[in-house]
Amino acid sequence: MKNILLTLVLFLLAGCGAAEPQAVRLRLMTHDSFSVSEAVLAQFTAETGIQVEVFPAGDGGAVLNQAILAKNDPLADVLFGVDNTFLSRALENDIFLPYESPLLAQIPDALQLDPQHRALPVDYGDVCLNYDKTWFAARGLQPPQTLDDLLKPAYKGLTAVQNPATSTPGLAFLLATVATYGEDGYEAFWRDLRANDVLITSGWEEAYYGHFTAASDGDRPIVVSYASSPAAEVIFAAEPLSEAPTASVLGDGACFRQIEFVGILRGTKHEAAAQQLVDFMLSKPFQEDIPLQMFVFPANETAVLPPAFVQHSAIPANPATLDPALIAANRERWIAAWTAVMLR
Repeated sequence: MKNILLTLVLFLLAGCGAAEPQAVRLRLMTHDSFSVSEAVLAQFTAETGIQVEVFPAGDGGAVLNQAILAKNDPLADVLFGVDNTFLSRALENDIFLPYESPLLAQIPDALQLDPQHRALPVDYGDVCLNYDKTWFAARGLQPPQTLDDLLKPAYKGLTAVQNPATSTPGLAFLLATVATYGEDGYEAFWRDLRANDVLITSGWEEAYYGHFTAASDGDRPIVVSYASSPAAEVIFAAEPLSEAPTASVLGDGACFRQIEFVGILRGTKHEAAAQQLVDFMLSKPFQEDIPLQMFVFPANETAVLPPAFVQHSAIPANPATLDPALIAANRERWIAAWTAVMLR
């Protein structure tokens, strides 16, 4: 009888050991502008067996706020979308686990802003002034080449910008002026720009599709947008275009470089699987999907760009940059100073 019972126990144990492990399901917390092809995510699941739930949680600032508030009981396993304007705040609040992905070897050092590899660069883009090429050609007026040009009488009433307190590109453009003119000069630039009849909107969509002459019935042929916006105009045009109707102002310091990062949230129950997802997001299949999904540039140097993106997008040679720690220490003060100059 004992032998029969022992055989039965061994049989049951063997059966338990042979059971299929439950598939891991990761939650990827992102900003609302995140986009990836279904086929690309399906490739990751097919290769690893790991399923991914994408959890959009607002704009970049809102996503970070939620992650910090929930740091002891994280809302997701991986977070994408913290950029260099908020990076120091994320690192100071210790929401990410360090992970030195082997794919970092394919990413330029200039994009790797965290030596501890808690936040790993996924993409970058440049916030730049865009202008309506047809509008300027019809009037025989040279498009602006630098930030200083915006202050000239010939450009009075031509520019639309976004409020940095409510808009990510608006904040990036403010930071470009701080980097270019310094603490002692950026407020004077904005006072002069206000005197030259700049238009302020709450967000990018209102400025671009509500006032920019190339995309609306508005009367502003200059708008703060992205260096990749001309490519988007071509790719999404209702009728095929041989060239973009818009172009970017690429003079030294006129653009501000934004870098977006991914990190594994401290407290995840699936750290190894989360590392696999980070590796995948830095690999060629995901990186080559980025340009036509989010209209920014992939961080991985081996990623091949779509031809239309190469033809109609430009990368400024000398974009404005600021140390993330400096931004973290002064962001709110700079915004408050801007508000005092522009809105009061």
